Amino acid sequence: MKRAFWISILLCLSACSTVQAVPVSPTPEAPLLLPTPTTPPTAMPHQSTPVPIDIFAASRLLRRTVNLGNALEAPHEGDWGVILQEGYFKTIAAAGFTAVRVPIDFADHALPSGPFTIEPGFFDRIDWVVRNASANGLVAILDMHNYQAMMDRPATEKVRFMALWKQIAEHYRDAPNDRVFFELLNEPNGALDNSAWSAIAGETLAVVRQSNPTRPVIIGPSSWNSFDQVQNLQLPPDPDIIVTFHYYLPFHFTHQGAEWVDGSNAWLGTLWTASPAELTAIDNDFGRVQSWAKLNDRPVFLGEFGAYSKGDQASRVRWTAAVARAAEAHGFAWGYWEFCAGFGVYDPVALQWRPDLLNALIPNP
Repeated sequence: MKRAFWISILLCLSACSTVQAVPVSPTPEAPLLLPTPTTPPTAMPHQSTPVPIDIFAASRLLRRTVNLGNALEAPHEGDWGVILQEGYFKTIAAAGFTAVRVPIDFADHALPSGPFTIEPGFFDRIDWVVRNASANGLVAILDMHNYQAMMDRPATEKVRFMALWKQIAEHYRDAPNDRVFFELLNEPNGALDNSAWSAIAGETLAVVRQSNPTRPVIIGPSSWNSFDQVQNLQLPPDPDIIVTFHYYLPFHFTHQGAEWVDGSNAWLGTLWTASPAELTAIDNDFGRVQSWAKLNDRPVFLGEFGAYSKGDQASRVRWTAAVARAAEAHGFAWGYWEFCAGFGVYDPVALQWRPDLLNALIPNP
């Protein structure tokens, strides 16, 4: 999801469920003053020999994922109000989540010119996340996030993008394949259309495979990982790919009052009632992805979905539950956006879950 310093794009989305709106991550309403994380577990998860994992079994490990948004994809952790805490991982696992998707702004923590070295201290912080996730039985998805230059100038930025992934892949080459997944790029868009992105993704995957021959790698289509662009994604014949898409429809509902979307205050008060028409729209959209996935024998991960906190809470809960259940019914793993910021399922000030949203995601038995 993109933090927003750009304009909203949405025409006709409240009535049309076949066009995916541009999803972006929230600007927190006020900074959260959180303490510095404590000492992490000491050892990185490690495997001496790469162990293949069935990609459909790997996808099931992501069946209940939460995004650790607004933290490491900020220019500096804490800039957007979230600093990851060691206790978060235990809390997430105890609630029944199976994985964390970790949006990461690697591009702003690496040299701008060759050899494009990623800051060692930044790698240390990502290692801390991986250790804490693994120590609590959670898969960590390392997601390249907020790389705007790739969207604007893919032909010239490709060399740097691939060099970053070469470093990331080599750094985590010994991490167990069932603990650390890679996601090549969040929400390709702009000049990085499906044709350009499919080619670059294939080349980048080849670089990753030099050091990680069987690591699960997540790839989604252009147009902001839109569900209706999955069929235009051209993937290499690699058996260890999970396909992802994002879902924020109807956008006027999910992003009402969002400070980074021009005109969104006019949508305040938009309700979502779980009417037959509303439920059918989700089912139809997900059915298109499912049909493509079955035809191409690919597992699917709904990597982001969520409704902003300025919307009606009961409607947010209904929509969240409906999307999560629809994903499960279509055989998709899912990842809620996000943990503890503007869409958050967790209250970082009260240090407790928002129980209605949590129950919408993971119903009480």
